[in-house]
Formats: sequence, structure tokens, C-alpha cells
Amino acid sequence: MLKTYVLDTNVLLHDPQALYRFEENDLVIPMTVIEEIDRFKKDLNETGRNARHFSRLIDQLRTQGDLVEGVQLETGGCLKVELYTQDHLKSLPPELQNDRGDNRILAVALALRNGNNKPVVFVTKDTNLRIKADVVGLKAEDYASDKVSIDELYSGTADLIVSRESVDAFYEQGFLDVQDELRANQCVTLIDAENPSHTALGRYNHGLQRVLPLVRAPKDGLWGIQPRNREQQFAFDLLLSEDVQLVSLVGLAGTGKTLLAIAAGLFKSADEGHYSRLLVSRPIFPLGRDLGFLPGDIEEKLSPWMQPIFDNVELLLGSVEEQGKRKRGYKELVDLGLLEIEPLTYIRGRSIPKQYMIVDEAQNLTPHEIKTIITRAGEGTKIVLTGDPYQIDNPYIDSSSNGLSFAVEKFKDQEIAGHVTLTKGERSCLAELAANLL
Repeated sequence: MLKTYVLDTNVLLHDPQALYRFEENDLVIPMTVIEEIDRFKKDLNETGRNARHFSRLIDQLRTQGDLVEGVQLETGGCLKVELYTQDHLKSLPPELQNDRGDNRILAVALALRNGNNKPVVFVTKDTNLRIKADVVGLKAEDYASDKVSIDELYSGTADLIVSRESVDAFYEQGFLDVQDELRANQCVTLIDAENPSHTALGRYNHGLQRVLPLVRAPKDGLWGIQPRNREQQFAFDLLLSEDVQLVSLVGLAGTGKTLLAIAAGLFKSADEGHYSRLLVSRPIFPLGRDLGFLPGDIEEKLSPWMQPIFDNVELLLGSVEEQGKRKRGYKELVDLGLLEIEPLTYIRGRSIPKQYMIVDEAQNLTPHEIKTIITRAGEGTKIVLTGDPYQIDNPYIDSSSNGLSFAVEKFKDQEIAGHVTLTKGERSCLAELAANLL
């Protein structure tokens, strides 16, 4: 049955293309939404760009018909802009009869429900506004076109129960043909049906339809780092494989996502020279209250935000020798052109060829921002996304709508992409306990 969807401001600021996501159903945008979006159009962030994009889309539709009467959309539905009057507020409870923007939008949606033959659904990403809508008897939904169920997020790994002969054959011949439906580059644990401790680790090659052995790290590790568990071995394999151009690592704090990625990136760029440099970047979002203006030049301003990256690089370099002399620091690698550390603020418009690029804390990015980053990749570039969907500082996204989860699901069947979910904390017993309990 066709419905009428009333869209809130935050939906359109999150995804201007939401106008075309509701198939043949009708859409209504309250005039208050247009006014609120207008206040964001001068912002220089992602919200401002989305506001301007939406304004251009509405302006194009305006030339095709009367927005108040309704304009036909290419999806088959009709788009209307609904004017607000003081009479609309009378349908709300006394507590909500004030001139706030949210209450105006809610009043328009409620008035449409009372005078519409089709079911009316109010779509908003505002949790409290959905609660208000439910209280006044209006059906409300979250905008879920780009949401990924975090509980069902692709893990990137699989266990295969096979015969003892199959495990032995894998070790002897270096591959195992499998009939199971596995995804491209899915990391596989082959388990002996008779002896579960008899196992082998590999990665599924979709083109050959066989499980191949993992790429092993050197005996002395990658810049002193050795994988400590099965998931880390899977991660190293994907990070070191040149045929896998996009790698995503998801896991709780302390599972080694960033450290493994930086160690592999330094090995492939500084040691092997396969990539011209290691580029490490992260979005700028404060944990807790923002400190505000920071003095100094751009390097001094960015230093607090990039410090977690500096810490990992210094750990890999080994800052102090036994004799007490300092080894090379990250600044020397920067001066040699082997390492570049910068915020994501300046990535738009760039082309990044033949580089090993790590995007840390990618869970704080929107799906559109993730798309912007990946489309910067030039020929020969490898991109690694790391993050924890349960630790999000961006107020406009959550564990299901962030760009990292979105990328994992969208790329899970692609032959140039791989993913691993890291589950075991290796930073310390205290860190792992805190990640699981708190």
C-alpha cells in the first residue's frame, strides 16, 4: 500500500538524495524544514554541503511544477512542500503548542495524517522526536536506507569443518578446493572434524574457488610486531596482500587495528618500496568537551588530534635503545618522505596514487565521507579503514549508520576488498576487561 512520508530536517541534511529513496510513495516536506536547512547552507562541513545539494535539488524540481500542489518525482511518487499555519498546533497536546521548529514539523505531519487517505509516516533521525510522534499517535520511523545492523555486520571470517585428509592436503599442496559458498577474500579456519585442535588458516580466492595459505609476516615481525592471535594473522594477510586494495579492520579498543595497519604500511612502503609513502589520516572529533582554539601554526594545532598516530609510530620505531640513545623518530620518516600524517579535512579534491593510506577512527565518518575518501585513491593505492563502531564521537551518526559499517557491507563481495573483525584485546588485560565490561 502506498504511503505519504513526511521528512524531517536531519534526514535531508544526512542524505539529500533521500528524496529519491522512497520508491513510488509520496513525500511531504514542511516549510519549516526548508527554513532550517537554509541556516546550514553556508557551513563548510559535510552538513553544509548536503544543505546546498538539497537546495539545488528542490530548485530543479521547482522548475517542473508547483511545489505546493505537488511535483512528480522520477521514482513515481509526488513531492509537496506543506505550509505551516497556527491552526496546525491545535492538534498537538498543550505541552507541545509552542513555536519550536520540531513542534511545527510534528504538527504539520499530524494534520496530514488527519486529512489524508494514505497512511502517513513521519521520518526523522531524532530519537526524542520519534518519541513525541508516537505519543501523539503518529507513526514515526528512523531513516534506514543506509543503515547496517551492527549485530549482523559481516565478520570477514568463517570456520569450515573438513576431514583430516583435507587439512593435511592443504598443508601439502598449498591450497584446498572448497564447495562452500564463501565470500571473496573471506578468511577461513579449516577445522579437522575428528580433532578440532588440528586446524589451518587461509583466505578464500573467489576466482580460483579455493582456500590459499595466508601471507606470512617475516620471522622477526613487521617493525617488531608479530600477530598474537588468529584474527591478527588474518589482518596481516590482508594488509600485506597487494591484490587487496581496500581493507577494513573493525574491533574494540586495544585489539591492535591501528598498530597492525601502521606496521604493515611501513613495511610495504619504507622496507619493500611497493608504495611511495605511508599516509595516515583521521577525522577530527574530540572526546568529551572541546578545548576550543589551539594556538600555534597548523602543525602545532593538529598535533593533539594526531597524537595517537604519533604514539603508534614511536612504539614501532622503538624510541629508546638499551644504551639510552634515541632511535629515528617519526619526524625523520616524515622528512624522508616515507610517512605523511594529516587530518581528513583537506582530502577533498586530491588524487592519491601509489600510496598506502590508513584512515583511523573511520567510524566517525558518514557513508558519503567514506565514499569521498575511497574515490581519492589513484592507481596502485591501498586504503585501510580502521575503527570501532561502538565508539562514535560524531553526533550525527550511530553504530549502524556510520561510514565504516557501510563500507564493510557494501564491499563484502568485491574481489579487491577484504575485512576482519578483531575480537581479542592485546593492549593489556585491563584494557580488554574495560572494553568488554564498561
